[in-house]
Amino acid sequence: MGCKSVKLGMIGLGPRAETLLATLRGLPPEECQVTAVCDINPARVTFVLDLFARNGLPQPRAYADHKALLADPEVEAVLIPTGWNSHLGIAGDAMAAGKYAGIEVGGASSLEELWHLVRNAEQFGGSCMMLENCCYGRNELLVMNLVRKGLFGEIVHCSCGYEHDIAYELIDKNGLMCERGYQNYSRNGDLYPTHGLGPLAKILNINRGNRFMTISSFASKACGFKAYAEKIDSPCRDFAMGDVITSVIKCANGETITLTHSVSLPRPYSRDGRVQGTKGIWLEDAKGIFIDGISETKTEIDVAGNPYYTHVWDPVSKFYEEYDHPIWQEFRDNPTGGHGGMDTLALRAFLDAVRNRTVPPIDVYDCAAWMAVTALSEASVAAGGMPMPFPDFTNGKWIYPVKEKISPWDLNA
Repeated sequence: MGCKSVKLGMIGLGPRAETLLATLRGLPPEECQVTAVCDINPARVTFVLDLFARNGLPQPRAYADHKALLADPEVEAVLIPTGWNSHLGIAGDAMAAGKYAGIEVGGASSLEELWHLVRNAEQFGGSCMMLENCCYGRNELLVMNLVRKGLFGEIVHCSCGYEHDIAYELIDKNGLMCERGYQNYSRNGDLYPTHGLGPLAKILNINRGNRFMTISSFASKACGFKAYAEKIDSPCRDFAMGDVITSVIKCANGETITLTHSVSLPRPYSRDGRVQGTKGIWLEDAKGIFIDGISETKTEIDVAGNPYYTHVWDPVSKFYEEYDHPIWQEFRDNPTGGHGGMDTLALRAFLDAVRNRTVPPIDVYDCAAWMAVTALSEASVAAGGMPMPFPDFTNGKWIYPVKEKISPWDLNA
């Protein structure tokens, strides 16, 4: 890694910005410095400037207009943890201004805004990276490494999701909602696909020899948010969002992916990870991996005297020592930063691309393909599950597989 410190701007200073700033504070100043911040809410600017002061850090320049920050010649790249209805437009403006853009996760409202993002990148030679930290999760990268080494055989099916009871975050007793609450109140589709889908897209080489072709989505009835609203006596009860959204994606190379979105029912957190091939399988909720020829297969005898076979899960941890992804081999002894260290790794990948002026490992075409799930799933739900075609945001470039890594942070080779 180079030693040039990247000068960052931060646009949008809400709660996610605070966690990103905390992770950035854990990086040495020779890696990056936050030199400018921006929010339309003066109170948020004041709060963040106070955070810098209390931590003994140099005060960044403060802006109320993101275009003014983008005109700052000292800012090389911007992090954009703003709301879902604004971050793509701001990222397009950033690329037009010659800055690298790092956007937070969330689905797209329309295919049009994704095409706008892609065309800005192509017109201005810009780069946009989604800061999808789950792509740098230890188990996700372990499975990628096992797949790349051929231990899973040919991949046939994957599944993923976002199952997380967050009703308490989205509704309060006074009827006030955060932006994510309003999104779930008014929309019915997979609003939050990328935590699970991003790592699978990398494993399946999406946009690099493979691509998403169609998606079919279905919504259950909507009871969870209403039940929670009644429990706390909130007037916000008529949510459009079905409690469980189930989608199936068909890929160009024949694989299927099942996605689940469920944020309104009581349950433990899960991203529902599953990668299944002709020789092996990883199942997140089983906390296990089975690889034919490596994992145990027991031979039993049934009552008729016939043999049958029982496959036995290995704990994921069994594979860490030999098969940890190289990124985690260097990081596992001292993981620091938010979300178990995933935030640190995603940010370092972004900073490395900025520093070396390379395409980030999660690029603008990835952003478009992954975020399109939201708009397409909404349309499919509304049409009774009718398959919706994914646009080819690469305009045919997806057919060329990637053969070489371009940096230690690359997830594409």
